[in-house]
Amino acid sequence: MKIPALFCLFCLFAVCLLAGCAGEKQQLVVKQYILRDQGATGNGDPMVRQEKLRRLYGAVSLEERKAKLGQYYTILWSLPESSGSDRKIVFRYQQGGSGSRVKTMTRQISQGSPDGKEEFAVIGDDYFDDGRVLAWKTDLLVDGKIVASEKSYLWE
Repeated sequence: MKIPALFCLFCLFAVCLLAGCAGEKQQLVVKQYILRDQGATGNGDPMVRQEKLRRLYGAVSLEERKAKLGQYYTILWSLPESSGSDRKIVFRYQQGGSGSRVKTMTRQISQGSPDGKEEFAVIGDDYFDDGRVLAWKTDLLVDGKIVASEKSYLWE
């Protein structure tokens, strides 16, 4: 009788411990991927190889493949369904060759979905002319107010 009671107590403790580790869902997550070369190899890692192939998909000639080289930012966002009507993601960044100039990309978010994914890319001529992205900041705005924000370490 004591072993099952002790086992149940242990299971209850484990469940409470795991439940305590669960965090709340983040409103804004930024994932970065840098596509540096045109080769389809992923240094033995199938996940890296597949990501490269996905980014290079549709590019046939060397010129088309070169135009896809650069930095990709995938923004995962989540909002309550009752949030406002004017929703957008603003991505600001600075590049090595553009000095202190801040460039901006903006995407409108459809009102019907409570969460989703947007992708921003600094590729092609923009990447080769002004260099790699040194610092970035992403804001999730609802009706003109910042609801969530993420930034790189070097953003001031």
